[in-house]
Amino acid sequence: PMIRSPLRPWALRLHRWLALLFALPLLVVTASGLMLAAEPALKATAPPGTVTLARLEAVLAAAGPGAGGASLFIRAYDGTVTLGGRGAARTYDLATAAPAEPGRLAAAFVTARRLHETLLLDARWLVTASTVAMLLLAPLGLVLGWPKVRHTVGGWHRLVGWALLPLVIGSPLTGLALAFGISFVPAADPPSGSPPSLGQTVRLVVERHGTLDGLEFVRTVRGGARIVRALDAGGTAVTYRAMPNGLEPVPANWPRLLHEGAWGGVLGSAANALAGIALLGLLVTGLVLWSRRTLRRRALRRAAVTA
Repeated sequence: PMIRSPLRPWALRLHRWLALLFALPLLVVTASGLMLAAEPALKATAPPGTVTLARLEAVLAAAGPGAGGASLFIRAYDGTVTLGGRGAARTYDLATAAPAEPGRLAAAFVTARRLHETLLLDARWLVTASTVAMLLLAPLGLVLGWPKVRHTVGGWHRLVGWALLPLVIGSPLTGLALAFGISFVPAADPPSGSPPSLGQTVRLVVERHGTLDGLEFVRTVRGGARIVRALDAGGTAVTYRAMPNGLEPVPANWPRLLHEGAWGGVLGSAANALAGIALLGLLVTGLVLWSRRTLRRRALRRAAVTA
C-alpha cells in the first residue's frame, strides 16, 4: 500500500525535479563510477611477480637521481609505473624499465576518474551538488510508497530503490565525505627528520609485506611525509607512513575505502559495481517514467483541444 502522507505530493514533485535537474551530471558521474568499480579487482588479481624490488629499482635507476624525491604510482594490471605528480609525470614499463605510455585500459581509468571527480570541466562543485541531490532522492523515494512486485518500469524502479537502499545511499554518502575531507583519521604529527627515499621506502614495504605485489603507491604529501598504500592478503588497501625506522600504520580511511571499493579485493569491486548498476538503473527508469508521464499529458491535452 501507498504511504498516505500530506507530504507525498510535495515529495513526489521534489523527487522528479531533482532527478530531472541533475540528470545529466548524475548519469556521467554514475557511469564513470561504474567503470572505476573494476579497477580494485584488477589490482587485486594482477599476476604475482609483476611488481618486484628489482624491477622498481631498475625504474628508479633509469629515472635518475631526481626520482628519489618523487611519488610513485603503480598499475600492475597495466604493467607500468608512473613517477612524479601532475605536470611532471613519467611512465615506465615495469618489465623493461623503459619509458612507456599507459595502456588503453589505464588511460580509460584516468579519464573515467576525471569525469567522476570534475566532469572534465573542473566542475567539482557540480559533482558535489549532484551527489547531494542523489542522497536526497533516496529518502524522498521512500516517502512515495512501498515497493510492489510488478514487471513494469515503475515496479522495478521502486523495488531496486528499496532492496538496494544501503548501496544507493552509501555510495553518494561516502562520496560527500571525500568531497568535504571527512576521513575519521586523526591528523598525524609532522615527520621528524628526513623521510626515506623512494628506494628505501619500497624496501621497507618488502620487509613488512614480504612482497611488492600489492603496492599501489608511494606518495609524497605536504610537509615531506611519504604515504604508502598497499593491499593486504585479503585485498584491502592499508596505509602507512614511511619513517626512518620502518612503516608506521595509519588508521583506515573507511569513507575512501568504501567509495573506491578498495576492500576485500574482488568483493569490494563487486559491491561498487552493484551500486553503480542500481544507481544507473534508477536514473534511467526514473527518466523513462518522467518522459512517459509528460508524453501522456501532452496527448491528453491534444485530445481535449480536438474534442
